[in-house]
Amino acid sequence: MIPKDHREFYELDMGTGWETPAGYPEGIKQKIISGSLDEENKTGSRTRVLTIAAGTYTVEPFVHDYWEEVFLFKGDLRVGNDAQGRGGESFGPFTYAVRPPGSWHGPVASDTGCTVLEIHYYDPDDRPA
Repeated sequence: MIPKDHREFYELDMGTGWETPAGYPEGIKQKIISGSLDEENKTGSRTRVLTIAAGTYTVEPFVHDYWEEVFLFKGDLRVGNDAQGRGGESFGPFTYAVRPPGSWHGPVASDTGCTVLEIHYYDPDDRPA
């Protein structure tokens, strides 16, 4: 596993380093704050902050081969919307999800915008021998 650097409390520069993840709409931005996830070799872990601008939505569900933990700490998030961004189950601040590899989830939408903290990782015990 690719280790994360040991860093004690430090202030994050929240004004720079944001990018739209590949395959996501422009209203979704990520800032990687720790680690690295190697999806080709199925190793590592990363922690990121993800923002979804008000009115932004995705249209396809997600599935990936790594663990995902999501903590919604600001705004609203709807999960399971249709292709026009309507419907789905709404969640507010201080809600949390943990998803094992292979779990289908989404699409997602936000009416007012939201900020989530995500942790993605491969569990060495889940890899084939």
